[in-house]
Amino acid sequence: MRVSTEWLSDYISLEGVPAEELASRITSAGIEIDVIEDRNQGINKVVVGYVKSKEKHPDADKLNICIVDAGQEEDLQIVCGAKNVDAGQKVPVAMVGAKLPGGLDIKKAKLRGVLSQGMICSAKELGMNDKLLPKELQEGILVLPEGTDVGVPIVNVLGLNDQVLELDLTPNRSDCLSMLGAAYEVSAILGREITLPKPEKELVEVSDPAAKHISVSIEAEEQCPHYAARYITGVKVGTSPLWMQNRLMAAGVRPINNIVDITNYVMLEYGQPLHAFDGDQLTDGSVLVRMAKAGETMTTLDGQERRLEPHMLVITAGGKPVALAGVMGGLDSEVTDNTVNIFLESAKFDGGTVRKTSRQLGLRSEASSRFEKEVDPARVIPALNRAAALIAKYAGGTVHQGIVEAGAVDSKPKLIELSLEKLNSYLGTDLSLLEVKTIFARLHFACGDAATGLIEVEVPTRRGDIQLDVDLIEEIARLYGYDNIPTTAIEGPTTPGALTKSQAIRRGIRRMLTHAGWQEVLGYSFIHPQQSETFTSLGDGGKAVKLAMPMSEDRGVLRTSLIPQLLDIAVYNANRKHPDLAMFEIGNVFHTHEDTLTKQPLERPVLGLLLTGRLGSKQWNMQPEKVDFFDLKGALETVFEMLGLDGEQITYAADQPDGFHPGRSASVYVQNGSTKVKLGTLGQVHPQLQQDKDLEDTYVAEILLDPLYELANSRVQYRDLPRFPAMERDLAVVVDEAVEAGSLIRVIREHAGELLQNVQVFDVFTGSKLGEGKKSVAISLTYRHQERTLTDEEVAAANEKAVQALEQTFGAELRK
Repeated sequence: MRVSTEWLSDYISLEGVPAEELASRITSAGIEIDVIEDRNQGINKVVVGYVKSKEKHPDADKLNICIVDAGQEEDLQIVCGAKNVDAGQKVPVAMVGAKLPGGLDIKKAKLRGVLSQGMICSAKELGMNDKLLPKELQEGILVLPEGTDVGVPIVNVLGLNDQVLELDLTPNRSDCLSMLGAAYEVSAILGREITLPKPEKELVEVSDPAAKHISVSIEAEEQCPHYAARYITGVKVGTSPLWMQNRLMAAGVRPINNIVDITNYVMLEYGQPLHAFDGDQLTDGSVLVRMAKAGETMTTLDGQERRLEPHMLVITAGGKPVALAGVMGGLDSEVTDNTVNIFLESAKFDGGTVRKTSRQLGLRSEASSRFEKEVDPARVIPALNRAAALIAKYAGGTVHQGIVEAGAVDSKPKLIELSLEKLNSYLGTDLSLLEVKTIFARLHFACGDAATGLIEVEVPTRRGDIQLDVDLIEEIARLYGYDNIPTTAIEGPTTPGALTKSQAIRRGIRRMLTHAGWQEVLGYSFIHPQQSETFTSLGDGGKAVKLAMPMSEDRGVLRTSLIPQLLDIAVYNANRKHPDLAMFEIGNVFHTHEDTLTKQPLERPVLGLLLTGRLGSKQWNMQPEKVDFFDLKGALETVFEMLGLDGEQITYAADQPDGFHPGRSASVYVQNGSTKVKLGTLGQVHPQLQQDKDLEDTYVAEILLDPLYELANSRVQYRDLPRFPAMERDLAVVVDEAVEAGSLIRVIREHAGELLQNVQVFDVFTGSKLGEGKKSVAISLTYRHQERTLTDEEVAAANEKAVQALEQTFGAELRK
């Protein structure tokens, strides 16, 4: 928000307070001032001149010789090359000895042999932002209004003796998005009285009721709780007063015409956006506020045809949209030079609705930014009256009697009770009741003593950011002065910071994998809809969550798996000659069981891994080996071991999920009490998908982390080193090829007894000698007792139990 100190002084005296000091005090009170802009960029001896005559230069086609009355004893002869200079104009004249922005000094000079006693200036030469001028004045010299007095310093005429403070407002301080809001703030900081406009005293109405000519109604009451309008006839559209143009330009707004300028002026003054319609373009003068219909279109003031959607709020007349509520008006009802009758709108629109429409259509404006942050409902009518009074005064309009409105909003002050004891306890101060009430008086918050001994404070609707007693404490703190609050020791219980269990587990997984040579990657949370259908092992029948406004077609849904992004990253690296990859990502995946979301989708944390290429690099004494399924499985087992999950809790089962190789993939399960919970899937990517992406054999895994958060126990448990020797026995059993080696190990562990310390498969053999559909699995069993040496008989008995269990469970035969 740009605040002109010249404009601000209309409401509050700034005498004795330089702009630099004012900016410092506002910043100390909590609103940072980014820039102090001096509108006078070094102008000296530049006055208003009257061009009495203009003649062509005898030796230059593009130059003119002008005789100018600059309020001096004698007229000035000035050579000017501007195309738009003409006799009868009032213009800025830099006299001899004048200084202009940029270090330009004006001296007597001869141009093609003709004496020039000064310079007729353009807006840019005066240091003004010419882009804020009306379009007809953006090129050539600056032409001033006819009634401008000759000889007056130009800085007075253009309001350049002004300094502009640029307020860096946080979203909660929308009250300062207006000059009145800034005046209230400065009044509280300086402790000075504030003078407010009184439009109701300035407004003159004719007896003809506005309700005879216009009517308003609201269909979308939730999105527009209050809509008010005035009817003004007989206006003459033209230029606005120069003082108003100066203030608009100081605020960064380009003047257009007197009607539009007045609505912008009042918006900046009150913080309440207004809109003026050409009343004759509204069918029957009847306006309806409703939600847009699917497929409806309208052309906005910028000439663009907009396709509307049902969540957009529109102003309609005769059934057709004439404005996007709070965002931009329609071209068909625009105020033009031929406009005579005005339908003047002031309303309270829902901020969320305006924000969504503005973002979707890419239409950001001063009005939409204010509606988005919620305007003061108590200013809807005062701002309307203020604009109507100004239109009557500066556009010759006749204001018809009464306000035509629909709906209403509660504009009563909010009552909040505050404990003086709590205030001093929070701030560490010893403020008295009188001091606190004095600060509230500076804020223009009425207050009194509640029956309970508390302070009852009335918070006006302009301060919508104040909802609780702690907000009032913050107001007291900033106006009392943060520098005045004493330093006190912290009181109350303290809690040492620590990672949650899930955070510690994620950090541990990252540390372990990176130390093992894996690289962490970060993929997009948005993927192509087709990618969400490729890997569905974690979906549980859920669907992808569609984005309402995707960045592109390739990012249309929230990811349902980490694997598509890992594959894209692998392709990106392989295309750049980095084919050997070991990558992992810890992120969230999303699923829903609804076609249209009515509740929060399911969001689950997942660990994804990808392995492709070769292990190690080529050496003189060894060749690198291709990665395989068991390299990936080994990495997972290392993660599980780090989390305290042993081989008895984690099991694997052959599986054929979508996107995986049908014979080289498995599902991973964890035992949670009596329940077996599926953790995820690991395996080789389907050969066709590998070929499509031009990748070598690629192995991926995807593991849900929620069950691991619950079951992980990474506490290190120590045990004595064994003092007694182990005894090993090998056995080879012939079983059906469909029997999993893991099942054999599990049965052995269950039946071999407590002496069994370790079981390991060390060979798998198939061949015609074994018979069709048979395989031989060689298993090494290690037995040990912690307190004595085992005997052959004990080991033989345990081994026999294991063999019998295999025979009974799988029909296994010892291989001879």
